[in-house]
Amino acid sequence: MDDGPGRERLRFTVLGPVRAWRGATPLAAGSPQQRALLAALLLRGGRTATASELVDALWGDTPPHAALAALRTYASRLRKALGPDADVLVSEAGGYAIRSADGPLALDHDHAEQYAAEAEKAKAAGDRGRARGLLDKALALWDGEPLAGLPGPYAETQRTRLEEWWLSLTESRLELDLEAGCHADAVSELTALTAAHPLAERLRELLMLALYRSGRQAEALAVYTDTRRLLADELGVDPCASLSELQQRILRADPELDAPTVTSLDADPADPVVPRPQQLPATVADFTGRAAFVAELGDQLATAEGSVMAVSALTGIGGVGKTTLAVHVAHAARDHFPDGQLYVDLQGAGHNPSEPVAVLGAFLRALGTPDASIPEGLAERSALFRSTLAGRRVLALLDNARDAAQVRPLLPGTEGCAALITSRARMIDLAGAHLIDLDVMSPEEALALFTRIVGEERVTSERQAAMAVVGACGFLPLAIRIAASRLAARRTWTVSTLARKLADERRRLDELRAGDLAVKATFELGYKQLEPAQARAFRLLGLADGPDISLAAAAAVLDMDIEETEELLESLVDTSLLESAAPGRYRYHDLVRLYARACAERDEHPPSERDAAFFRLLDFYLATAACMYALERPGDRLVDHMESTSYPGLVFADRATALEWLFSEAGCLLACARQSGGPATLRRAADLLLLTKDLSESGADALQYEQANIELLAAAREAGDQYAEARFHLALTYARTLWGRLDEADENAKSAMLLGLVCEDPFVTSFAPNDRGIIANAQRRHADAEGYLRQALTAFREDRNRQSEASALCNLSRVHLDTGRVDSAIELAEEGIAIYRRLGARRRLANGMYALALAYTQAMRLEEATEQLMAALAIFRDSRQRFWEGMTHFRLAEVELAARRPATAANRAEQALTALRGIGGDSWRATILTTLGQALHQIGHTGRARVCWQEALATFERLGSSESIAVQALLSPTAVA
Repeated sequence: MDDGPGRERLRFTVLGPVRAWRGATPLAAGSPQQRALLAALLLRGGRTATASELVDALWGDTPPHAALAALRTYASRLRKALGPDADVLVSEAGGYAIRSADGPLALDHDHAEQYAAEAEKAKAAGDRGRARGLLDKALALWDGEPLAGLPGPYAETQRTRLEEWWLSLTESRLELDLEAGCHADAVSELTALTAAHPLAERLRELLMLALYRSGRQAEALAVYTDTRRLLADELGVDPCASLSELQQRILRADPELDAPTVTSLDADPADPVVPRPQQLPATVADFTGRAAFVAELGDQLATAEGSVMAVSALTGIGGVGKTTLAVHVAHAARDHFPDGQLYVDLQGAGHNPSEPVAVLGAFLRALGTPDASIPEGLAERSALFRSTLAGRRVLALLDNARDAAQVRPLLPGTEGCAALITSRARMIDLAGAHLIDLDVMSPEEALALFTRIVGEERVTSERQAAMAVVGACGFLPLAIRIAASRLAARRTWTVSTLARKLADERRRLDELRAGDLAVKATFELGYKQLEPAQARAFRLLGLADGPDISLAAAAAVLDMDIEETEELLESLVDTSLLESAAPGRYRYHDLVRLYARACAERDEHPPSERDAAFFRLLDFYLATAACMYALERPGDRLVDHMESTSYPGLVFADRATALEWLFSEAGCLLACARQSGGPATLRRAADLLLLTKDLSESGADALQYEQANIELLAAAREAGDQYAEARFHLALTYARTLWGRLDEADENAKSAMLLGLVCEDPFVTSFAPNDRGIIANAQRRHADAEGYLRQALTAFREDRNRQSEASALCNLSRVHLDTGRVDSAIELAEEGIAIYRRLGARRRLANGMYALALAYTQAMRLEEATEQLMAALAIFRDSRQRFWEGMTHFRLAEVELAARRPATAANRAEQALTALRGIGGDSWRATILTTLGQALHQIGHTGRARVCWQEALATFERLGSSESIAVQALLSPTAVA
């Protein structure tokens, strides 16, 4: 075959329908028999097939009378279809072959073989990430049933072979998934595969292991019970030895079954297999002294290469240089830890120290563990962290720890690894730790540090003054660094000038003797050297409680434009009084923030400027959140019923940018709200929490969102502000309804309604009955629900709140559906969707589609239900609404059950459980487990189904839910599949 200039190459597929293309143009492959001939030739790899072999392949023992003539006709038609490439179909020795003179044909089967072979080589070489990627590429070539629709014994034999090959490749890829820690994600796929291939014991074994590693031991054991029963019934045999051995290992909780060292699943095959985090902060270029400590710590860390895990704890007052020394030593020891270095600031000196469970989540992600595979509990995360580090050499630098209790779950605990800890508290109760008490520098070291920063020339000429300076700093490294940096930046000052300033400053030597006063005195030195504009910025920015602050928010605090603010903040970064957390974001060290606030209380004149600065920040967040809310919920009237703002916020071009702002600023927004508990700001705080209520749906910030509301509700009660109290009740209603805590949510909604009526707040008096209607319907109080929702619908229409009117219609649809009025339920949902579409409310449109899909499901219009749910699922994912994403998977499971596709239903239910991990509440988890059990029961996994139902029943009984009755019926001996 001569491709010639511009000739597009032929390509063929057999891993699905047998087809041929020239470039992107499909070619007519003819009748099923003609395609069967093409497949028989393609799968011979260019070898010639005799006429008799081809007759047997197409017709077996019953060929037609004119079989040879038919064969020649099929060959002739194939050549005609191939056109200018007809010469690839070769006639020789009384038979036929397909081959090209220009090299191998482009055949999907051959590509799959190549990928599979390369995957085996990669796996043998230990490159499991590449192996997994290559297997994915191989499996992606399948397009349904191989050789689909082809007649003849050869096609049937090859079809079976190719299906078995696909299953073998899938098993290999799933094995790599489990090795990479993706056990939670693998459960849904394995559940579906074991339903489709019930006698495949290796799949059952992988499912048991995936369930066990996901913390679902009872279900894993139930899989074994189901398998043993099935094999006995169908084949009269016992499970294979490896399956039985796995059951015994699960029963004795064999630690070797725990999740192995995790690799990144999503990495490109060319990427390194194992993530090697390099998280150490940069070491300072002018590190000075501490030679004895450097040697001692270096020797200690070197022991990690032996048989013990090295733990070293540095202790000392704030500013003594613990972090600087630890980072310097960690960098020097990097060669001993080739598998990576982890770092975290544990915020131990502040009011809100980091939670070990959150730190472990970050560490596990850095080590390549997918989010779905990270368990919720502290003990489980700590165990997975230790398992992940097994066989690796990793250093963890745990900076600014509060106490030993905070640190213990974060210790690697395995040979070859080490932990280096800094803390203001001496960790005498940290077993096995090598403790080092870090004191201030010696006079010689202090002078050397001062000289390196200021310059040899200036210090040599005024050595006595320089010694006075470092003495006034109490030889505290942070104080020396700040003083020297200020002097270095002011070329007109002499060292004697600085020494005189220190001597006159509030008996500085006495103040630097111990504790926080020493740190405060050191900061005071740097603060007094600031220009007036710098000092004002330093004071006012310390008023915000958030973990950091954006450039735009800082500009609001300072009432300056962005460019001026950035220049000012960068100058503060240069003084080391402010840190640059990331481009455009800034933060204080926790102790510096406390000092900055003390300066604001002491030095800000008039004092009202402190309140004005915080008001500007609150207004900035409020105005920006209102812009985000309006984009996300067009037609909603909350923005018209909120407190007016005097400071502008950001304006977003699209909803994606707005949502990105919301989730990236979540910590700052909630901190600002919690800080706004005074009488003058309570109502603004209430509005801010209502505007950001999507945070309660995302999962990541749901608990913090609820806690902020609880604190501010108490503040509103104490202040006697019923208007704000009503709105905090409303926000809590929304959050607690999502979590399935319906009784609490209803009490909040009832209080919101009563207070809203007293205050004549139209927003509250319309939303509260809407929420009570949702709750009442979930509690099967349908008459109450309809009454509340009719009341809400009237209120929304009176307030011209079109989006919320659509919401009430969709909620009313649920009531009609649950009371058997399916047709009107569909009409109400469609009416709500029509409003959403007119408003362009894409996010809420997904909720309307969800409601309509429920009605379609009950009407057995299952294809339409699936279409609505899939469209909603895409929107929920795009909007980062994990709760609704999980609920949509659950509803898809219900649709699949109704369509008698239990294997697919089980897959969807597993995806729902994965999405709702950590959010949604126990009630929804139990509901989904009930549905999962029904799906499993229908595919013959009866033991595992009962485990699911037992867990669901225990949850419903603990919650006092009437749903327990239905689950008890499923567990009764008389229940049928």
